[in-house]
Amino acid sequence: MRSISDFPFTLDRQAVASLLPHRGPIFACQQLTALGPHTYQGVAHWPLDNAVIQGHFPGHPLVPGVMLIEAATQLAGAGLCSADNFVQSLPGDRTGVLASVRQCSFKHPVRPGQDVVFDIVCRLMGADSVKVTAQVRVVGCEVAHIEVLVVYADRVQIAAAAGWSA
Repeated sequence: MRSISDFPFTLDRQAVASLLPHRGPIFACQQLTALGPHTYQGVAHWPLDNAVIQGHFPGHPLVPGVMLIEAATQLAGAGLCSADNFVQSLPGDRTGVLASVRQCSFKHPVRPGQDVVFDIVCRLMGADSVKVTAQVRVVGCEVAHIEVLVVYADRVQIAAAAGWSA
C-alpha cells in the first residue's frame, strides 16, 4: 500500500502512455499528478493538426465533447493504475473500459491548442467498477463537468465480446 508520503507524484506523457492502450489522435494526455490514491490532476492537449479536430467544424475547430470524456477516463485510468493498490491487485489481465456516462455538461467550447486541466476524483463502486468525477478547466474557467463509470474487464473477454481474434 502506498503511504501518504508517496504523494504527490507526476507522470509525463510517456509514462501515462505506458499505462494505457490508447494511441494516435484519441490519446491527448500530457501529464498526470496523483495527489492521492483516488485524486488526480491531469492535463490534455489537442493540437490543430489532430485528425479528429480537422473534421470537427472546419474553419471553426473545436475539441469534441466526447474527446473531453475520453481524456477524463484515460487520465483516471492511468491514475488508478499508478496510484491505487486495489486496482493494481485485480486478478488477470484487466483493463478499464468506459461503461457509462452518468452525467455530463459542457459549459464553454474548448479550442485546439489549449491546455485542458482535469481535476479528478475516483470512488470504488464495487469489485471491478469505479465512479470517476472530473471538473474540466481551461485557464481557470470551468468548461465541463463529467461523471462516468469505468469497469475493469478481462482483456480476453473484451476481445471475445468484440469478435477480435486473440
